[in-house]
Amino acid sequence: MQSKTRMIGRDGPSFIEVARRAQIVECAIETIASLGYAQASLNQIAERAGISKSVISYHFAGKDELIDQVLEDVSAAGAALMWPRVQAEETSAGMLRAYIQSHMDFMRTHPRHVAAVSEILLHNRTQFDDGQATPLEERLREGQRDGEFRAFSPRVMAWSIRAALDEVARRFVANPGLGLDDCARELTTLFDLATNRSAAAETQVAHDRSRDCP
Repeated sequence: MQSKTRMIGRDGPSFIEVARRAQIVECAIETIASLGYAQASLNQIAERAGISKSVISYHFAGKDELIDQVLEDVSAAGAALMWPRVQAEETSAGMLRAYIQSHMDFMRTHPRHVAAVSEILLHNRTQFDDGQATPLEERLREGQRDGEFRAFSPRVMAWSIRAALDEVARRFVANPGLGLDDCARELTTLFDLATNRSAAAETQVAHDRSRDCP
């Protein structure tokens, strides 16, 4: 009842409450990255934050709500780094390259965030998308409308790109020395060939010629 009473007559959380929530989320990220999702209890997170568990319970209904906020905050941090670079590109192929390369840069600059999200997605399968089109899927559709990309399922292609990036993230968490520049180079080449109309046409011509050979 105390928390409900305190909210009466207020437009929203105070600066102190916003700061406390941000601290709890950061400590949750650190705890999950260090101990793993299963071991990252509210008690462990509270201990890392130097607060009591009841303080977490004041700000979050439970671990599930806290995890949702972790995913939301990490997603926002990634978008802040990546999407300005993606939107600055004038071609769809450039957009796709920027999308992949900026993901690698986020892994490099936010290793704890990447480790925490990898743990969450590994143990909490309900966090997959709800079937709505993602920004990546929409940009792929735009590339098709512009005639730059070949015909393919934008949703399946977006899934494939995300799956490849998630696999790199998983391996990077296990091996921080992983060559992210090499990964970026290979994935940009792979998905350029997979989406590019000209590359697809050349591949089809080569395939047709091979069938004609005796």
